[in-house]
Amino acid sequence: MASWRARSIRSLTGRYLKSIDARHADVNEMRKRWHRFAGMLRSVRGVERTEANINGLHAEWLAPGDAADGKLLLYLHGGAYIMGGCRTHRQLVGHIAKIAGVKALLPEYRLAPEHRFPAAIDDATAIYRSLLEQGYAAENIVVAGDSAGGGLTMATLLSLRHSGDPLPAGACLLSPWLDLSGSGESMTTHAQKDPWFRPADLPDVTRHYCDESQLTDPLVSPVYANLAGMPPLYIQVGADEILLSDSTRITEKIIAAGGSADLEIWPEMWHVFQMFLRFMPEGRQAVQKIGAYVRATLQVGDNLET
Repeated sequence: MASWRARSIRSLTGRYLKSIDARHADVNEMRKRWHRFAGMLRSVRGVERTEANINGLHAEWLAPGDAADGKLLLYLHGGAYIMGGCRTHRQLVGHIAKIAGVKALLPEYRLAPEHRFPAAIDDATAIYRSLLEQGYAAENIVVAGDSAGGGLTMATLLSLRHSGDPLPAGACLLSPWLDLSGSGESMTTHAQKDPWFRPADLPDVTRHYCDESQLTDPLVSPVYANLAGMPPLYIQVGADEILLSDSTRITEKIIAAGGSADLEIWPEMWHVFQMFLRFMPEGRQAVQKIGAYVRATLQVGDNLET
């Protein structure tokens, strides 16, 4: 059973988010609201934050004091491709980096509707290639992302595979948004369970990112992709999400293609519940496991930060 803290946060945030009418919501106002929420998020003690410019994009390096040399987490933030950035995600990414004992790069890729598909993918692949040019070895990189950032992670891997670039050691997806067409079974079966999203709202979000005719493009919705040759995946998803089927289907397709995918479904949890690690034990436990995955994948020592 979920902790009382989780039940309280679920109720409060769910009522707030469902009060926003996606059909008439202004993108700039949505961005402002999320940045106000980010004001509650503290910097992570023991993690140095350095601003950077990579390929013309703002980014932040988040480096714990004991970061292993040459090991890197590239984190692609969520936000439905229309919002989010360093301010909203540095706490989550900082904790992962500290637990894993590696440096993390958190870039701000271009957002829709100002920059529609495939701008975000172009940015993410260019940043990855830039890291290789800086001397980071592909086998020493893990790529991760939440929600749209999880979908962007998969699209980036597909683009890199198609171009023949060396792929990272692994990838971690948190509540990934992998089917913008909304065809998954959980869109119906979880419509009344999900405390954050209504299936009817998704078309009003996706229209900012891409045309309706592009919704089943494999780079928009990776559940439709040929997934052969992907690096090992670690996926965390909430059991009550309308996006649950995105994670179960990608896992099944990766395994069917001969790949490796470790899927964890967290009971009674919602979309990107890990963001609330400061307030509830389930978030802290999930982030500990993500950090442990990154640490193990990149072979960084044996002692985990608590």
